[in-house]
Amino acid sequence: MSRSRPTIEDVAQAAGVSRATVSRVINDVPGASGDLRARVRAAVAELGYRPNQTARALASGRRRAVDIVAVAYGPAHGWLGAHPYYSRILAGLMSELERVDVHLRVRAVGRDGAGEAIDAIAAETTVGAVLANVTPELAARFHRRCPRVVSLVATAAAVPAVEADNAGGAHAAVEQLHRLGRRRIAAIHGPATNTCAIDRRAGYRRAVRELGLADLGEGGEFRREDGHRAARRLLERHPDLDAMFVACDLMAAGAVQAITATGRRVPQDVAIIGFDDSVAAECTNPPLSTMRLPVEEMAAAAARLLLSGDVPAGHRERFPVELVLRQSTHP
Repeated sequence: MSRSRPTIEDVAQAAGVSRATVSRVINDVPGASGDLRARVRAAVAELGYRPNQTARALASGRRRAVDIVAVAYGPAHGWLGAHPYYSRILAGLMSELERVDVHLRVRAVGRDGAGEAIDAIAAETTVGAVLANVTPELAARFHRRCPRVVSLVATAAAVPAVEADNAGGAHAAVEQLHRLGRRRIAAIHGPATNTCAIDRRAGYRRAVRELGLADLGEGGEFRREDGHRAARRLLERHPDLDAMFVACDLMAAGAVQAITATGRRVPQDVAIIGFDDSVAAECTNPPLSTMRLPVEEMAAAAARLLLSGDVPAGHRERFPVELVLRQSTHP
């Protein structure tokens, strides 16, 4: 046996079969009996053999690529290009992929039929896939079919992930508003199925509980118009609120518009802290204080992990978020 990284020939020798049989089993094509398949899989597990993805891609005529997979939360059309989060992921991935002969494929998945779409993408993956916002259930489904995957959000235990401290960031935002003397701090939360939004909601609720404040919340879908509607409802129900934590800069931009439409001033009457530090934060009037999510750095880390060829199950890498102060809290 080779003492270096095991080869397909090593697997064939250990299983007592031909190289062609090993190839059939690894690629899940017909031509090998159940007994032979069991012997090959046992040898693969014993040796810790991992197929050479570059060679497999060349043999199949497929180009080496990293897939970025995103699931729609809002309308069926235009959602991917309209949200700055995804462009930041692309920028982070390209910073690593431009140095190697690996392409980038963007896979936009609708809510309907998402499971079947995930299966199809996993079957075609070569270098690996980055899951931008995929739910833990779908991420686990992808990982069972293709272990070369990294999630950018909190996910199922077996799925490798590069995560941000979303709960800690939300907690820090509420603490900052409290330090500014605000005592009626409402929240506009993100989608109920998005793990980043779930963690930010948990961080907000932990902070208001610790500070002895009321839990004043509304929800949305990480879109500007959702922030506008949620802020309007909050102001109608709680006209005395003096601050908002908003789980996404786009929603925070909508909240600013709703607040100023009532004649209130930001930040004098209502201070706002968003989340992401996307281009929307600087374009809002006034510019948004926000929790900076290091999206580009996280995406680059995911790309490096995939390019290394070794993506351990359950791998975790956590990035901190940082408070960025602008005029929506400090006039």
